[in-house]
Amino acid sequence: MKPKLDCEDLVTYLSDYIDGNLNEDLTSLAQDHLATCENCRVVLDSTQQTILLYRERSRQEVITQSRKESLFKRISTAMRQLPDQNSDSM
Repeated sequence: MKPKLDCEDLVTYLSDYIDGNLNEDLTSLAQDHLATCENCRVVLDSTQQTILLYRERSRQEVITQSRKESLFKRISTAMRQLPDQNSDSM
């Protein structure tokens, strides 16, 4: 009889499963378990989505403090150069 993974076992190996680092036997056991366990499929999907979101977020450009200050100064200068809105309404 072929050994089986239970939910706790799958969670133990989940990271290696996602990364493709399990040997063929464990990968097969994990796939067999996932085929029959909705809860573990949800955990797998949620974990993969979290990893994807993290990777996408880490690719976003981070604005340095000096760049923020430079942009703020440019906006402030541009705002000061606008005509005074209050003086036109009188």
